[in-house]
Amino acid sequence: MINDVYESVTRSGPFAMAVVNGHGGNYVLSNVVQEANAKGHRMALFPQREDWNDARKAGELVTSISEDMHAGEIETSILLHVTPDLVRRGYESADHMANDRRHLLTAGMQAYTESGVIGRPSLGTAEKGKAVLGSLVQSFAEVLRLLDNAPPRP
Repeated sequence: MINDVYESVTRSGPFAMAVVNGHGGNYVLSNVVQEANAKGHRMALFPQREDWNDARKAGELVTSISEDMHAGEIETSILLHVTPDLVRRGYESADHMANDRRHLLTAGMQAYTESGVIGRPSLGTAEKGKAVLGSLVQSFAEVLRLLDNAPPRP
């Protein structure tokens, strides 16, 4: 599907495409983008782990990427900044840790959390969310510069 979208987009003029991954765990996308570039396409995947690491530093987040899996500090912070009305009441006391998730792919999220939270939403703030998004915007600007400055491949 990603390659079909790329073909459609580049047929109408642009010579490059950025795939924005809005969900963690879509690790197959990195293989798709890498293979596409090996075939001569101009494609980027964003954000990468390093982009998230930079964003976490910018937001001065307390939890690690591993601890903060779902509805935790980073996601709550982003929502508190962008759309605070979507954050459920009681997030301040909804922390739930499940650091050993070795069977997640087999057993699913429900084996590790009843509420859907794996992380510490109590640490989320709108200020952290603003800093996280600001960092991601800066990182994405660099990706766009890289795509824009590279000539189309034959």
